Parts: sequence; structure tokens; C-alpha cells
Amino acid sequence: MGQPVAGNPTQYMMEKAFAAAGLDWRYLTLEVAPEQLADAVRGMKAMGFRGGNFTVPHKVAVVPLLDALSPAAELIGAVNCANHIDGRLVGENTDGKGFVQSLRTVIDPVGKQIVVLGAGGAARAVAVELAVAGAAAITIVNRTAERGQPLVDLLASKTAAAATLVPWQGEYSVPESANVLINATSIGLNDSSARVPVLASTLRPGLVVADVVFNPPQTRFLAEAQQHGCATLDGLGMLVNQAVIGFEIWTGTKPDAAVMREALEEFLGI
Repeated sequence: MGQPVAGNPTQYMMEKAFAAAGLDWRYLTLEVAPEQLADAVRGMKAMGFRGGNFTVPHKVAVVPLLDALSPAAELIGAVNCANHIDGRLVGENTDGKGFVQSLRTVIDPVGKQIVVLGAGGAARAVAVELAVAGAAAITIVNRTAERGQPLVDLLASKTAAAATLVPWQGEYSVPESANVLINATSIGLNDSSARVPVLASTLRPGLVVADVVFNPPQTRFLAEAQQHGCATLDGLGMLVNQAVIGFEIWTGTKPDAAVMREALEEFLGI
């Protein structure tokens, strides 16, 4: 294990990928206050930026500032990637797409019963893309119906997947019918001791357990799942895949995903 690299993981991956592809491009990390977001978006156009990523707290707020949205971004209601085409900024959401690509290395979501823990931005993107990818049923587990129910309503009305909301009270008991369990909350991010409240005795062989958290890659959630015989999927694949998608959107060429994965691992010191 090496020493972590300071800075931004996506920037580190992108610049390594640009260099590997022989592109004289730069990926800048710029902090923008919420009240200056509209100015920043106009500035991206004025300065000829090829595109950009948006992260919390801008993923929803940026939507009305863009010229168009991809079908997925429109459905999700949030944007994490924009492409500058002929003077117009087109919003895309690569979060869920990146996760689905990563999940397919372990299990095909088509026809599967999937449980998503959380109902925030990551959960929304992941759930929508899983539904579009052919999941049979998606259960949203969340502490409040205020946030969980709109996501369930969206899935039920706009996709073919069955959708259910389950209140998250105490330790969540994973149903035997579930094929995939996903932690789409931030529990465990930068905290290897943080525990996702899931009843450990309901984790079992045959269940695929995934985490969107990428740092640390081996979260306590995944470690507990492995102890109970579950197949597991860390958040590194999701981050790499969404970066791969963004690279293609902006450059029109495929990056070397292995270079990006290696860069991410180098960044995290693993």
C-alpha cells in the first residue's frame, strides 16, 4: 500500500487518461459557491470549456442552467456531467451508468430483485439506471418517506420495474428474495468504522452486496457481507466507469480504463 495522493481523484484519473491517449487536455478542479453557479456555467461556455463535472451541492441546481438534458438526466432530475456542443451545454448523469457497468462484472441486473439503501442523489441515479437496465423490482429503503416516496413514484411511473418504499427503522432485514443489496448512502465515506445498519444475520451466500463508497474501498459494510458469504462490489468500479463515460462524451474516444483504475488506486494509496 502506497501513500495517498493529494487532490481530486477524478482529476487525477482524467489527467492520467489524457496523457495515455496523447491528448494535450487538462481537467481542473474549481470550487464554486452555490450563489455563483449560474456565473460559472456561463463562464464555461464563454471560455470554451469542452465540458465539466458537477458534484454536491450542484447536481440538481445546475439542471435549469443547462441548454438540454439527456433522457437519463431528465429522468433522474440531476446532472453530474455536461458536454459543450455547438455553444450549448448538454447535461448527462453518469453516476448510475457507471454503477450498472460495474455491477455487470458480478451479476446481470435483468430480472433481479434489488434493494437500494438511501434515496439521495446517488441512490436516485443508481435506481433509475438499474430500472432502465431491466431490474424486475427495486425496493428503496430510507428513513423518511419525504425523500423516498418521490423516487418510488418516479420508478413506478417512468420505468417497467416494480418499486416499493420500506421505512428504515433500526436494523434493516434483507428479504430472502433480494438478489442485490446496495448501500447508496454516504455511510462509510472516509470512515472505515462507520456501520450501515443492516441485520447481519440476513446477509447470506448468493446475495450480491455493493457499496457506492469508494474511499475506503473496503468498507465495514462490505467486510461484514464477505464474512457472511456474500459476493461484494466496491465503489471503485463505479467511479472509474463514470469517468470513462465522461472521457468518451468529451473527447469522442475511448480511454484506457486500466490506466484510470491504476490512477485511482495510486491516488488512494492502495
